Amino acid sequence: MNNTSETRRVVVIGGTSGIGFAVAQAAAAEGSNVVVASSSRDRVDLAVRKLGDPAEGVLLDVADEAALVAFFDRIGEFDHLVYTAGEPLLLKPLADLTAEESRAFFERRFWGAVLAAKYATPKLRSGGSITLTSGAFATRPVPGASLGAGITAAVEGLTRALALELAPLRVNAVRLGAIRTELWDSTVPEPEAFLRAQGSGLPVQRVGSPEEAAAAYLYLLGNGYATGTVLTLDGGAALA
Repeated sequence: MNNTSETRRVVVIGGTSGIGFAVAQAAAAEGSNVVVASSSRDRVDLAVRKLGDPAEGVLLDVADEAALVAFFDRIGEFDHLVYTAGEPLLLKPLADLTAEESRAFFERRFWGAVLAAKYATPKLRSGGSITLTSGAFATRPVPGASLGAGITAAVEGLTRALALELAPLRVNAVRLGAIRTELWDSTVPEPEAFLRAQGSGLPVQRVGSPEEAAAAYLYLLGNGYATGTVLTLDGGAALA
């Protein structure tokens, strides 16, 4: 938390649906002023209505560098950045991947995170933090998930490097396993069957909820001694 008496201000890029919205909702419930941003006007408007005053919503394409610069100039000083933006996972055998779609997959999940960190840093107050999003594929990949494994490992490397470069600003990441969100609707043909199968192989016997994921982000926002940390929340997948 910042060291002033001001209300904590949290910016969630990708904060209008799924895990990002759950983070925004949890931060607002703790009394933070929340700004959510995504590339869909409808989702931005709906998220703000659900969050209520004084939440703000901004339309933002994180693949547009000029838009990111303008976004952070518009919102001014704040305390914490959470980055959860990204398209559905690209699950394909290496032989079927094209160079174009492979590069495009990194555009928002990785390069968007890099640029968001770059332009957020001058606006972050003392005691602030950046929290990025990784995934279990970073350490436990499966066939057909080479891009997912590559991008999540890259985010974790970025997290550790920025924790040193931007110190004393804190930089962390959450490594997520399977979480029940609408993301899977556009990732796999039968999302419910997929999630049941994923959960049945875990020690906890189920996949996680967005609210459980949000708690991990809120922990990293609030713990001033956590930096360079990759917090794993995977239902025990690393052990299964």
